[in-house]
Amino acid sequence: ARALMLFEIQDKLDELKIVLGSGSPRRKTALTNLGLEFDVLPSTFEENLDKSTFDTPADYVMTNAKFKARDVALLLGDSKVDLIIASDTVVYHEHKILEKPKSKQQAIDMLKSLSGTTHRVVTGVSLYIPGEAEHIFYEETTVQFHVLTDRMIQGYVDTGIPMDKAGSYGIQDGLATSFVSSITGCYFNVTGFPVHKFCVKMIEIYGCDNI
Repeated sequence: ARALMLFEIQDKLDELKIVLGSGSPRRKTALTNLGLEFDVLPSTFEENLDKSTFDTPADYVMTNAKFKARDVALLLGDSKVDLIIASDTVVYHEHKILEKPKSKQQAIDMLKSLSGTTHRVVTGVSLYIPGEAEHIFYEETTVQFHVLTDRMIQGYVDTGIPMDKAGSYGIQDGLATSFVSSITGCYFNVTGFPVHKFCVKMIEIYGCDNI
């Protein structure tokens, strides 16, 4: 079944050849749950942009998403595709952009820094229509963490779960769910894909403009 918001553009969606430019199982699940049919071709873009050159974390993730989508377009070559969806998510805390940890120690350090504080999760999304247009936006959610003990942090890191997640945690993974005392904004954005804002943008692009 297709998400109710997307009923507005159902006929158009049925015609689209969509490619998700990400290997993230969470983003794949988000789009599947919306009832979209799509292929997956992960971007090979190296996320090595100089963070110090960006004024805001939103600028950073939107630029990453833009280059990821363009990279997937190049990988596709002459293949027929109507829409490429690419995104990038980071945690922003104490004026630092936190991405996926490169080691267990880095994961421990990140979680210690987040303990008992508030941080922001920022996701940039590119909706790239090859040869026509590029729609780029972002979503931001504020997350409050409970105070974490060293034993909590070590036990979580030892599972290996934090190693593929921005900020070293996944709100949806069961174990880290208990770390979060509150959120302000879109829950799904914290999992890596801002579902509601994506639907709004899709309707703006492909359908009525009264949302």
